[in-house]
Amino acid sequence: MDFVLNTCDDLFFDFVWAKLVPVSAFGNNSVPVLPILAHSANKWSWSHLVSHLPHPPLSPIATESFPSSLLNGTVPDMSAWPRDYIPRQILSLSVLTLIGIHLLYFVFAWLSYTFIFNHDMMRHPRFLKNQVQLEIQTSLKAFPVMTLLTLPWFLGEVRGKSKLYDDIDAHGGWTYMVLSVPFFLLFTDYCIYWIHRWLHHPLLYKPLHKPHHKWIIPTPFASHAFHPVDGYLQSVPYHLFVFVFPMHRLLYLVLFVLVNFWSIFIHDSDMITGHPLENVINGPAHHTLHHIYFTVNYGQYFTWADRAGKSYRHPDSSLDPLLEVKMQERAEREEREAREEKEKKQGLKSKSD
Repeated sequence: MDFVLNTCDDLFFDFVWAKLVPVSAFGNNSVPVLPILAHSANKWSWSHLVSHLPHPPLSPIATESFPSSLLNGTVPDMSAWPRDYIPRQILSLSVLTLIGIHLLYFVFAWLSYTFIFNHDMMRHPRFLKNQVQLEIQTSLKAFPVMTLLTLPWFLGEVRGKSKLYDDIDAHGGWTYMVLSVPFFLLFTDYCIYWIHRWLHHPLLYKPLHKPHHKWIIPTPFASHAFHPVDGYLQSVPYHLFVFVFPMHRLLYLVLFVLVNFWSIFIHDSDMITGHPLENVINGPAHHTLHHIYFTVNYGQYFTWADRAGKSYRHPDSSLDPLLEVKMQERAEREEREAREEKEKKQGLKSKSD
C-alpha cells in the first residue's frame, strides 16, 4: 500500500491536500500569519475552518516563500499536512482502500458473474429471492468497517514498519523473490484454513460466520458478503506475512489483488470436476461443497490442509447442485405435461357430452 499511496500522492493527492489544507491558512511559532493571509481566513469560511486544524511545524521553505509569493498576490501551492503526517496518511489510505475494494469487487465479481457463473443455478430451490441484490448490499455494508479494521496494517506499511522492500538484490535476489510466492500462498492458505475452521466453532459461527453461509448457492457477489469482522479476520494472514517475512512490494501488491480475485472466483457455484489439479487445488467446486455442507473444504487455495485436518470432501460430479435444478425442472415439466394431458382429456369429454 505504500507504493500505491506514494504513486497517488504524485498523481493527485499532493494537489488535493494543498487545496484542502493549504499552508497559507497557517502561521507557525517563528513566522506569524501575515495580514493578507489573516484577511483571507476571515473572508473564506473554509480557510478559517482549516486554520483551526492541527498540523506539524511548517516547513521553513514554505514559510520563507510567503513574502515573495505575496508580491504576486499568490500563496505557496502546498499543504500544511505533508506526506508523512499521520492524519493525512489515515485519510488518504481510507479513501484509497474504499475505492480500491469497490472497484475490485464490482469489476471482478461482475466479470465472473457474467462470463463464468452458471445462471441456471439461480433456479436452485435454495437460491434466495433477490439474492444477488442481498449479496451486494451485505458487501457494501461490510466494506467501511473492514477498511477501518485494516487501516493499522496499511499505516504500518506506509510508515516503514513492514518487511516490504524495493531492492531485489538485498533479499536473496530473484531466487528468493520467486520462492516467496509459493511461501506466501502456503503461509496464508494454512492460516486462513484455521481461521476459517475456528469461525465454524459454535461460539463464533452464529455471530460472525453464519451471515456468509446464508448464501447456500453463492454467486461471485457473495465473495465479500461477510460480517465485517469475519471478512477482516480472514484477511489478516495477507497483512501479517509482510510484517514477518520480506517480500518485494510490487510482487505483494500483485498477489494481494490476485488473492482477492481468487476469493471471488471460487464463489461461482461451479462443479466442473475431473480436471488433473482438483486433488491439489481448492477451487470453485470444493468451495461450492463448503457452502452446501458447511464443515468441509475450509482451505483457500489448496487441499492439503483439509486433508491433514480430515475436513476434505472431494467434489464428485454426483454432488453437483445443478443436478437438483435439473431434477426440479424435470418434475415441473412432468407436472405440467400431466396437467395439460388432464385438461385435454376433460376437453374431449366435454365435447362428447
